[in-house]
Amino acid sequence: MFGISPLGWVHTLGSLPAIPAAVYMFARYGRIVPRSGAGGIYFVSMLIGALSVFLVAHQPVSYGIAVATLVFLLAGYGVGKISKGGGVAAYAETVFLTMTTFLLMVPTVTETLRRVPDGHPFVTDMKSPLLLGFQASLVVMLVVGLSIQILYLRRKGKAAAV
Repeated sequence: MFGISPLGWVHTLGSLPAIPAAVYMFARYGRIVPRSGAGGIYFVSMLIGALSVFLVAHQPVSYGIAVATLVFLLAGYGVGKISKGGGVAAYAETVFLTMTTFLLMVPTVTETLRRVPDGHPFVTDMKSPLLLGFQASLVVMLVVGLSIQILYLRRKGKAAAV
């Protein structure tokens, strides 16, 4: 179904829980919170998805996205353990983990549009205006979302200092 191999299904279903976990954390906390139940689900799902790309990908760009995702994921979860979680660490953690969400959604949207509906996908060309529009929308959401997150952290930091 959808031209996905059994290993591709492991990749897809393994990384899928990261999406609702991210949506929940963005709605509840305004960012990915590593030290939470949803943060644990997000980490494991992202790790499964990023590592399994190396077994299912057919395009070189997929490997680059997987490596970048792993770097941002490990940095995002590691920075809070190295520092006490305040100051620059909170900003770095937020930026790194928001980048992982962006790197998850670009191939998710691309592959969904290229495979659905089964047999007659919405997009057959990587230069399709529909696909490029969705990808541009993801970039706009990244820029706006990161800006809001950074402003929130800044205000939160000022309020704590008062």
